[in-house]
Amino acid sequence: MQGGLDREFDRASASDTLFIRARSFVSSNTGLPKTDTFCYSSVPNLVGNPNLTHGETQNVLCRYPKTPRKATMSNSNQKNTSAFSQDTLAATSAPLLDVGRGNSPLKAEIMESISQIIDSGRFIGGPFVEFLEQSVAEACDAKFGIGCASGSDALLLALMAIDLQPGDEVICPSFTFFATASAIHRLGAVPVFVDIDPVSYNMDTQKITAAITNQTKAIIPVHLFGQCSEMEPIMAIAAEHGLRVIEDCAQSIGAAENGKPCGGFGDIGCFSFYPTKNLGGFGDGGMLTTNDPELADKLRLLANHGMRPRYHHSVVGINSRLDAMQAAALCAKIKHLDEYAAKRQTNAENYVQLFAEAGLSEQVCVPTSPANGKHVWNQFTIRIADGQRDAVRARLAEMQVGSEIYYPIPLHQQECFEYLEAQNNLIETEKAATEVLALPIYPELTLAEQKYVVECLSKVLVETSVDLKMQTA
Repeated sequence: MQGGLDREFDRASASDTLFIRARSFVSSNTGLPKTDTFCYSSVPNLVGNPNLTHGETQNVLCRYPKTPRKATMSNSNQKNTSAFSQDTLAATSAPLLDVGRGNSPLKAEIMESISQIIDSGRFIGGPFVEFLEQSVAEACDAKFGIGCASGSDALLLALMAIDLQPGDEVICPSFTFFATASAIHRLGAVPVFVDIDPVSYNMDTQKITAAITNQTKAIIPVHLFGQCSEMEPIMAIAAEHGLRVIEDCAQSIGAAENGKPCGGFGDIGCFSFYPTKNLGGFGDGGMLTTNDPELADKLRLLANHGMRPRYHHSVVGINSRLDAMQAAALCAKIKHLDEYAAKRQTNAENYVQLFAEAGLSEQVCVPTSPANGKHVWNQFTIRIADGQRDAVRARLAEMQVGSEIYYPIPLHQQECFEYLEAQNNLIETEKAATEVLALPIYPELTLAEQKYVVECLSKVLVETSVDLKMQTA
């Protein structure tokens, strides 16, 4: 680096959301602000830096307030009498994500495990992978867990294992991450999109039967934002029509419906360990769960080039194995999975109370938790109507509040799926894409930061309301 350079930039804007305030500087004469603490780190390109591909890293200095923040409400059963009245130090920013803050307490344990792997030379498979597979299977009330390289590969392997053929149809939501439908497309099959329930954002089960044809092979319910889809009616529909069910659990490990965890309902459950997930690794990683021993065996075969014994290939598989180092990090973290979920639940409860006390409950739609289920809050997604969402998001970024839009363009409107028949009945999907906005919800988020989020949002909503009235006057 060159001396005397002091260049500060914000990667938070209306189109580039995740708030990471970074400073590239080197000069003995130019010190850091006394009110800030900086840590140098490699940050994933999670928000679309045009100079980097998605997932590629860039080295930045991440800024956090120097004053320590006091966390309160350590478990989800503890209630506030008034969240605003709690004795917490004020925050001046609230990042959407802070992966390092969550990993830091486990760093020594993880590094020790990685050291063991380096010494052993077992980088593929091994005891850490086996322990993680068993642990995830147990968490899902499933008999088998099969590690793979990513959540996207998990979906692809699951569809390969049920012998999905070109021309087959698979029912899934359009309001989801791209991987759900891309796995279907890669095998020459056809995604058939079904509208969502406007409250849960999961597939509307009442719309499924009408989408079934003679070509339908499977249903992929996506447990979006940490909440289970309505699996009991989905499983009933699948049984009636002889369909397979592949659960997309990428955002929902630990979520449950009527006491039964996701990943244990359908034929196969598919999980992602991307770093920002509720159980996040140090890169890509995935897992499949099933109660069917034949499917479990087939998944293992397909994930290892279809090879058994060595250099003998009975089927054409792919190379998708979970690295031992990723498994080691996840083994350290999975022991705290319930704790992480409880903290996310506490944060969600705090938001609900803070929104109510700020008088915002009538201005924005706040997410709810199902009475018969366990919500693990991968996202806390509010809705802002009247076309004001993007303006609100831009102002929040200026106030150093992180947010994200999951998802701005539904899959049926993506260019790569233009070949599909036009679908004009996805009303709730298209409406949600124009209104949803995810706020920070990660376990280490402090009450002070949550207060700052709500205070800023309150101010911004007043501003945008005034602007809207002036435009319509």
